[in-house]
Parts: sequence; structure tokens; C-alpha cells
Amino acid sequence: MNNFFITATDTDAGKTFIACALTKALTDAGKTVAAYKPISAGCTREGTLLINEDALLLTQFANVNQAINEVNPIAFIEPIAPHIAAEKVGKTLTLDDIQQGYQQVQSVNADIIITEGAGGWRLPLVIANNAEKSKSGNNSTVNENVFLSDFAKNNQHTVILVVNMKLGCLNHALLTYDAINADGLTCIAWIANCASAEPMSNLADNIASLTQLLPIPKIAEISFNDSQVAVTEKINQAATVIDIKPLL
Repeated sequence: MNNFFITATDTDAGKTFIACALTKALTDAGKTVAAYKPISAGCTREGTLLINEDALLLTQFANVNQAINEVNPIAFIEPIAPHIAAEKVGKTLTLDDIQQGYQQVQSVNADIIITEGAGGWRLPLVIANNAEKSKSGNNSTVNENVFLSDFAKNNQHTVILVVNMKLGCLNHALLTYDAINADGLTCIAWIANCASAEPMSNLADNIASLTQLLPIPKIAEISFNDSQVAVTEKINQAATVIDIKPLL
């Protein structure tokens, strides 16, 4: 089983779009693919479920008949930082809960699991209370900072980096790549994603620069699609330009 973690240089970089397109490309290649989006913030309530649009898209493109709450077990109404959303409803985000959801996804025995992160690489789940931390002593782990990247580390996921092609992305991409390496994980490939309708100045030059600076293959360059077709069709079109060979 291959386990890919989709991260990005920042929020609103198009992680869901890319994760769905990658899932489509892999299923078209004959693979069974399960999706996992452990945390979402920004949902609508339907009965007893909180439905996140991004998670719903992932559910549609995975091909192992997952329910929405299996793809996305932790969800919050407000579209804000997940640790703040959790605090507002009296909950604490834990790696154990995220791992439990992941184990359920693993149980379907898909060829590949695509996990979509939230925000960027170092998304906080729990921020330590400095006062409590100082009282508990340096040896305590009760009040340590916890990040979503810790989940990827614990499961030794292979990482795919989505670069939001905008001013500042060279710095963001290199820092994110370095952080992934520092965590002992392999960032296997990157994708240049034009997530904004406003094109980046000197886009080709910036992509060329990143191609030289990042020692991993660029497996796709996704142009902004302003056509009036449904988002699912846009994802289908994007899937055709992803080179999945380095992933297999």
C-alpha cells in the first residue's frame, strides 16, 4: 500500500483539487484509491453530519465506497484554524483520534491512500500552554505542541508538495521542502498549481526556478481553469496532465 500525504505552501493552494485530480489519475491507471481528510473546518450541517465540500469531492473521486465521515471524521462548522475551531466547541484535537480514523481507511485495503492535509505543513493541532508547560517540567509531553505533520511522521507518509504559484512561492516552497526533510520524510514530487484567476507575473520563469531549486520532479503544472464546466470536469481535465510514473 502506498500512502501519499498532500501538503502545500499555504492554505487555499488547491490541495483538494490536486488530491482529487491525483486520485482520478491513479484510478484511471487501474488502482484502488482511498481518500482521507482527517480534519476540515468550514462545513454545513446535514442531519447528524457535518459536510465539508472538499471532503465530499474526495469521496466522489475515491473508488472504494467510503462514507463522508470515513473520509473526513473530524469536522467543524466555522472556516477557521482547526485548533481554534476545536477550542470553540470544547474539544481537543489529538493524534490518537486522527490515527483511529486513518486505521479505518487502511482497513479497506486500497492500493493507495491519498491523505489531504490542512493548511500548510506545520498546521497546529494543539498549542502548548506555556504556564502549564513550565510547571510540568521539561520531561513532560502532556503540554507539547502537536502538529498535523506529526501524524504524517508517525505513519512515514510519502509527501507530495502543492506549490501555490504566486508571489513569494519560491521561499514558501523551499522552506516547506526543508521542513519535510527535517522531519525525516520523503517529499517525492511537487506540483505547480495556478490556484488564482490572477496569473502570477513571470510564471514560466518562477516555475523554471523552482524546477532547478527543488531536487524532486515536477509531476504537473495545473493552469487556472476559468471555464463554466463543473468542478468535477475541471478535475477530470487536470488529471490528464499529472505524470504519476514517479509515484508508482
